Amino acid sequence: MPESMLGIDTGGTFTDLVLIADGVLTIHKLPSTPDDPSRAAVDGAASMALDGATRVAYGTTVATNALLERKGATTALVTTAGFEDVIQIGRQARTRLYDLEYHPPEPLVPSELRFGVSERVSADGTAIVPLTDDALADLVRRVTDSGAGSVAISLLFSFLHPAHEAALRDALAATGTALFVTASSDLLPEFREFERTSTAVVNAYVGPLMSAYLERLGSLIERPLTVMQSSGGGTSLAVARREPVRTVLSGPAGGVIGATHVAKLAGFDHIITFDMGGTSTDVALCPGRVQTSSNHAVDGMPIGVPVIDIHTVGAGGGSIARVDDGGALRVGPESAGAEPGPACYGRGVEPTVTDANLLLGRMIPERFLGGRMSITSSRAESAVGALAPVLGVGTRESALGIVRVANAVMERALRNVSLERGFDPREFTLVPFGGAGPQHACELAEALDMRSVLVPRYPGVLSALGVAIADTSKELSRTVMVQDAAAFPSAASALDDLSEQASDELANEGADRQRITLERAADVRYKGQSFELQVDWPSGASYDAIGGAFHVEHEARFGYADHRGVVEIVNVRVRAVVPAQLPEFAEEPLHAHSPTPADHAEMWFNDGALMASVYDRDDLTPGAAFDGPSLITQMDATTVLPPGWHASVDSRRNLLLSRGGAA
Repeated sequence: MPESMLGIDTGGTFTDLVLIADGVLTIHKLPSTPDDPSRAAVDGAASMALDGATRVAYGTTVATNALLERKGATTALVTTAGFEDVIQIGRQARTRLYDLEYHPPEPLVPSELRFGVSERVSADGTAIVPLTDDALADLVRRVTDSGAGSVAISLLFSFLHPAHEAALRDALAATGTALFVTASSDLLPEFREFERTSTAVVNAYVGPLMSAYLERLGSLIERPLTVMQSSGGGTSLAVARREPVRTVLSGPAGGVIGATHVAKLAGFDHIITFDMGGTSTDVALCPGRVQTSSNHAVDGMPIGVPVIDIHTVGAGGGSIARVDDGGALRVGPESAGAEPGPACYGRGVEPTVTDANLLLGRMIPERFLGGRMSITSSRAESAVGALAPVLGVGTRESALGIVRVANAVMERALRNVSLERGFDPREFTLVPFGGAGPQHACELAEALDMRSVLVPRYPGVLSALGVAIADTSKELSRTVMVQDAAAFPSAASALDDLSEQASDELANEGADRQRITLERAADVRYKGQSFELQVDWPSGASYDAIGGAFHVEHEARFGYADHRGVVEIVNVRVRAVVPAQLPEFAEEPLHAHSPTPADHAEMWFNDGALMASVYDRDDLTPGAAFDGPSLITQMDATTVLPPGWHASVDSRRNLLLSRGGAA
């Protein structure tokens, strides 16, 4: 029988909880506590009926926020002498070609905390300048005297020869200080010096904060705790404390896992996930599978560990609307967050997307958060109304403008993960979630000519559901640089070593070795290219088989393949997985009927005000079908069904929305 599971997702505005016990799903939602995120998580867990065997899984944006807000530890960088500025030089790439006043983010490590050590490893892994005891002692003294609370070690070619980094790591850890030490060869033994260094620095920067926070949370929860990784798998509390860089996209990853699970049960395998929360929107394209990437960046800082391929934009329910110096209406990326929150929450004063939706009739104050939280239209009216004279329109027109601008930002994100990567969004179903996702989903689907939208039964807490049902996983990688069949056995041997290591580490963390499965892949490119594509590595694969799979993938992505080009296997990757025991939710019989609205309300759309039917989501049983304009309210989210759209309820109480007729 599946175990009892509690998933917790700490977001910027709300903390969501989902308890799965005996096939019954119970949800809870409460405001986040930014001063101490663990407080909301613990209070929420205390309000749920947990038994002694309940397993707790946790997703969080604490590491992300520490990065974006620059609230991490004072961090030092130790590198090979002469390469101290790699963290600032980077790739010398301009991310904004036409912004003449653009200034890249300041490095997480200032110049005075970058320390070079006398040692050198060649490109073939040979130590040509040894690390002497005197150099080691001098380096340890300089770092401990600097006042840094954390240190990242990233030496030249350490992925080929990790002994020097290991010596530095052990010496710094033995100083008796509370230094948080990260060695790049432990965390990411791959080539590309800048990306490896950046990943180690990010881990060191958020390490002390996340380690202390997760330790405190674990002690307060008082039961075994797993933490969601950015790759979509859970890991132990110990690993998350040691390698917190793996949790930077923890919460959004949970949403993608939850969305794909719900969509699969509903019969949809090609989906685009659309997670609109209080501070940002995260989108991901899943063409029959969850796609991962090791080329992700947060605020310009590369993170080389695997993450679900998620595109994030600064548009959420709490995104602040303003008029810029040129008179144009802007929305985000600044957010009102949980404190003070949108104006309608009673503490904020600046207009947000949530305030605009309220004024457009797309929220009902008495039904917000199931009636447990009071919101006021008058404060939203004052905040949005302040923009109206500047824009030269009325308050409702200003609110419509705010929603249109926010939609435009989110539409670009959806185009980025679909059209710009060779996928036709018309072949996918949009799955919106987050508290605000279902409010905007139909308008975004219409802009992309998508005909169907699947709104999960509990969209506002779907990330917490994904966190609860995620597999346990361990991801390892290694650079091999193989260019011909003669050298292929070395890559296969490295992959076997990684497979054994990943399985051993999962087993040591308490996993049942008999349940561990292995997913093996390689990063491959044509010789001379500066980027790679990931292809699967089936059992018994040969060099030619990997090359053939790469040709197919390259042609699918870019429209051509160079079958005469030399194929280079750059990195090998292993993902060891312990599949989760997924809950079984019973289907209900369908009885076609037209439900009776609970109320009627005025809603505003681009064509003006229309009278809309209001439905309570809890009253909609399988087989119910109705047309827009309609508003569907529930405790954790609100769904807007514009005119020209049709809604029906499936056997698991998901809402199937279709454009131009019945689903």
